[in-house]
Amino acid sequence: MRVTRPAAVLVCMGTVAVVATAGATWQLARAQDIEQQAVEAQDVEASSHLIAQGFTFSAIVQQATSTIRTGRRIFRFDTFGDEAFWGGALRLHQAIEGERFGGIGPGLTPRMALQLGLKVDRQALPPEVLDRIINGALNLDDPKNTLALLKLNAVLGLTGFFKSNGTLRSVGIQCALCHSGVDDSIAPGIGRRLDGWANRDLNVGAIVALSPRLTPFTQLLGVDTATVRRVLRSWGPGKFDAELVLDGKAFQPNGRSAATLIPPAFGLAGVNLHTWTGWGSVTHWNAFVANLEMHGSGTFFDPRLDNASRFPIAAANRFGHVRSDPDRITSKLAPLHVYQLALRAPKPPDGSFNEVAAERGDELFNGKAKCSRCHVEPLFTEPGWNLHTPRAIGIDAFQANRSPDRRYRTSPLRGLWTHVNESRRAAGLAPVRQAGFFHDGRFRTLLDVINHYNRVFNLALSDAEKRDVVEYLKSL
Repeated sequence: MRVTRPAAVLVCMGTVAVVATAGATWQLARAQDIEQQAVEAQDVEASSHLIAQGFTFSAIVQQATSTIRTGRRIFRFDTFGDEAFWGGALRLHQAIEGERFGGIGPGLTPRMALQLGLKVDRQALPPEVLDRIINGALNLDDPKNTLALLKLNAVLGLTGFFKSNGTLRSVGIQCALCHSGVDDSIAPGIGRRLDGWANRDLNVGAIVALSPRLTPFTQLLGVDTATVRRVLRSWGPGKFDAELVLDGKAFQPNGRSAATLIPPAFGLAGVNLHTWTGWGSVTHWNAFVANLEMHGSGTFFDPRLDNASRFPIAAANRFGHVRSDPDRITSKLAPLHVYQLALRAPKPPDGSFNEVAAERGDELFNGKAKCSRCHVEPLFTEPGWNLHTPRAIGIDAFQANRSPDRRYRTSPLRGLWTHVNESRRAAGLAPVRQAGFFHDGRFRTLLDVINHYNRVFNLALSDAEKRDVVEYLKSL
């Protein structure tokens, strides 16, 4: 007998089959989702692990070390393309090589270069050249040997660009020109590099005045060549006038040069504002100098320079809105900044100060003399906005008024001994030609500085107490 299933049963069984099939499909899809999530979770974990690896102590140290190395190379050797100005526009290289080698005039001898404050890196010299210098066999009165030193890249902060025939095509400058010295281990001006030290021997103005073509300055300042040279030669060793190309003020009301001392580039970690008058941070000033003073090719923005009543030259030439193509500066500001912040102020040499007197001076510094009210240890400047009005520190406002905030910065004090010639002699260093203090070197000695504040603030320090404070300052 043939048995037939009712249609309802068939439909029910079909539905179960469909549901079973759907369930299996869902379970398969769910399994695939779980597997995909697991893979993604592994990828995220792997990615997170890679990110975390980049923030381990060893990775940070490795990155910092690499950045510092890059910054050192930039500080010492990068011209930012400024050879287009120093060689191309001013033709300074022609005065260096002299007529005998395709330039003009007598040329710059090594002896003249050292007298102008240029420094020579002993570690860039081959042994045979070093021996000739030590033995006095190298002719320091022949420009040919200046060219040889430039070919060795041995002159701090000055790079020669040579033609195939060995003559100069151009020259460029670096940060190290003004902000490096040497340890004088071979002779005064010849030794191992000391990055960050202010070159208080460097006569920047006299070097620039050698240029046969000063048209960029005559056009910018609206004066003749003779006037430009007179202004440049008025600066003297260890000074530079960064604001001249902004406001055109070459001299103070008292007739003295408006140039200020070249500051150190060490001991700046933790210090807010840079420069004597606090224009901005270290990296702001690096961008300012690289673009406007070194005349490199880059980008610089500072709308404060649009103020035509205070910065007429800068406003007329839109110096606060510089954009050059290619930009050879901006990408280098970060490593340059890191390197400078890594430059600690050098410790004073043994025997360069009276330790017992310095201990007494320390107590006075933080007490009766009131120095630490502004020079807060261990930064020796104020944490924060470290600026003061000229009246507050008892001096004139000329240089302060050339800056945006019309104030003077509380300068950090570590490494002051590098400008004290008796301390330098104790360290085996040659004395500097410009050893003054404050922004323009108006105080010849540290004792002069103490006498000034003693009078301004009515501190009533005795002569012995003043000497103790001086010894403490030399110990920093």
